[in-house]
Amino acid sequence: MVKATPTKSRTPFYLLILVAVAVGAAGLWYSMNGNKQAPITLAPGTVLPAAEGQLMGDPNAPVTIMEWADFECPGCGQFATLQEPDVRTRIVNAGLANFRFYDYPLVQIHGNTMIAHLAASCAADQGKFWEMHDLIFQGQYDWNTQASREPRRQLDKYAEQVGLDMKSYDECLSTRKNLPKIEANKKAGDARGVASTPTIVIGDRVYPGGLTADGIKKIVDSIIATMPARTPGAAAGTVPAPAGDTTRK
Repeated sequence: MVKATPTKSRTPFYLLILVAVAVGAAGLWYSMNGNKQAPITLAPGTVLPAAEGQLMGDPNAPVTIMEWADFECPGCGQFATLQEPDVRTRIVNAGLANFRFYDYPLVQIHGNTMIAHLAASCAADQGKFWEMHDLIFQGQYDWNTQASREPRRQLDKYAEQVGLDMKSYDECLSTRKNLPKIEANKKAGDARGVASTPTIVIGDRVYPGGLTADGIKKIVDSIIATMPARTPGAAAGTVPAPAGDTTRK
């Protein structure tokens, strides 16, 4: 007589499957939600200052190029790293136009962008905005929402790299003291009809999606060509008012 072999219970096997499914679901939830930062918002009733943006170049240049941008926006990163260096060399440094950067953080879709705007604004307080601006855009994929739950770690490295006084920077960033300036810049963009980033404004024309350096050069040249020539004997440094820069004080 042959004895039947006892059937092993499959319960541990099924439990292992359930555990694996639960772990996978938790990982998926974390990847979708774990990187979300707590929103940074203004206190109700905060009075906004005048929007000024951040200036590059001669304030008396005949034309002003304005950009509304989001530090976490990939298109803004491409403009900053691929087109803007050419704009600086051929247009700003040549004295044909100045350039103003205005904050336009799209916090609904870019969870880490506001802290980046605040970090850049704190650098601006120490005269290092453009150096910080460049590093933030160059390292966008190291600190953005997909890459980090703690973007400040990377932003602090940039602050050290550009030589900021870290105590002052830390106080500025921790207190969010420049948030009203950032919101004022965004509000000025709304008034201009800005709805996406990057948006370039030159004169009375708005260019959603940005422009190439060549495109900006052509526009600037065409505006300058329509300006009246200086009259003989005009004081040195006297130039027409910058075209389109109505948001400055």
